[in-house]
Amino acid sequence: MRFFGNTNGIGVIHSVLVELSKYLIIILFAVYTLHCFSVFLGKNGERKEKIYHRQNRIMYSIHAVCALVLFLNSLDIKILGIYALQLALLIFVNKAYVYVYKNASKMVLNNMLMLLMTGFVMIGRINQGYVIRQMVFAAAICVAGLFIPFLIERYQHFDRLGMFYAAAGILMLALVFVIGTEKYGARNWIVVGSFALQPSEFVKIIYVFFLAAFLAKRTDFRYVVFVGAVAGLHVLVLVAEKDLGAALIFFITFLGVLYVASGRGAYLFAGLMGGVVAAVFAYHFFSHVRTRVTAWLDPWGTIDGAGYQVARSLFAIGTGGWFGMGLGEGIPAKIPIAESDFIFSVISEELGAFFAVCLILVEVSCFIMFINIALKMKRRFYKLVAVGLAVEYIFQVFLTIGGVTKFIPSTGVTLPLVSYGGSSCLSTVILFCIIQGMYVLNEEGERKDEKAARGRNIPDSREKSGRKRKAGTGDAQKG
Repeated sequence: MRFFGNTNGIGVIHSVLVELSKYLIIILFAVYTLHCFSVFLGKNGERKEKIYHRQNRIMYSIHAVCALVLFLNSLDIKILGIYALQLALLIFVNKAYVYVYKNASKMVLNNMLMLLMTGFVMIGRINQGYVIRQMVFAAAICVAGLFIPFLIERYQHFDRLGMFYAAAGILMLALVFVIGTEKYGARNWIVVGSFALQPSEFVKIIYVFFLAAFLAKRTDFRYVVFVGAVAGLHVLVLVAEKDLGAALIFFITFLGVLYVASGRGAYLFAGLMGGVVAAVFAYHFFSHVRTRVTAWLDPWGTIDGAGYQVARSLFAIGTGGWFGMGLGEGIPAKIPIAESDFIFSVISEELGAFFAVCLILVEVSCFIMFINIALKMKRRFYKLVAVGLAVEYIFQVFLTIGGVTKFIPSTGVTLPLVSYGGSSCLSTVILFCIIQGMYVLNEEGERKDEKAARGRNIPDSREKSGRKRKAGTGDAQKG
């Protein structure tokens, strides 16, 4: 439904606002990104709380500016309604997680909400129907995710289910051969009514738990070979589905968890060499791999065929320049799969390279926070789970951005929390909630240790004061 006719006055206001909004959004997002790293400096709790609150205000401000620009661009009242629903969801999640978990990591929560908000804006700019579906998925999993930290805190036997994780993961991946549907050249989707699910998005969480459950116990050679064989079976199923992006993520995650668990560089080197051999094999025996490599090597020469996606992506990024064309001023319709695989290109075209670089840095700050939480975990199993999830997350970011910028061949994976996709949104929010649960668990452990230490110190101090009184009495008697 349109609000009013498009008058000259509104057109002028819109043009000025779009031009000013570019710089305002970039400045605000740059400040938010700076806080993502400055919060690690010092241990002043009050200062950190101020930073977290400032990040929230910045996020809401960027969201409001983007909604206003998009509204003036089309004068569609639906945009304001969608904005109000998004704002309610962001505020609810922000308040609910902190209320339920007093020790929650506000940096992890802020970054999750900022990435979700960015995704809402860009997906809504491309297609209103898509953003409504994304909001439904995000709302459902954010509410369900409230219980994940509670489960991690209360249930202490996740490390005993290693074989269950392995069997469940392989069966879920193989299910697509029975009831799966092919999309974008890969048979890795299960369609249920109007919803399409990617099992690999959920299996990658289970997969990390499988690796951590086994490698937390031992890392001798024969045992590692067994774990590697089971992990390799996951990868082979994904290769058979032509889901090369997920296969790479699973493989690199295995190497990352194995290296942290064993501390042996030889395992890492052997795994990388094995990956190189597998890549050469895949190039020679799979036509879709050769097609993507050809598009990567010469997208301009194959722009009418295999190189079309990458070429259009590079055009969009180049057109945006450093400051972008302005929100709503790009042409995302010319970018293939703009709402999911190539959403980074749309962001670069309309909001500019500065905003895109800040977005990458926010993703990197999430990875740093995940690793920081992993280092603090006392239980080896949880430490490996946190490392595995961190590697999965940042490597997916690398594959997505590397593919759309022609740094590496495109692998068809989404940008976590930003791209459109129910499966990706659900699995990534679960990932963040698991990390949040480990942070809460660690904070609870530290508080208990502090209380126990204070409890031990109190009797000691009384005993010492008692000895001093006795000594003083004895000296007085001698005197």
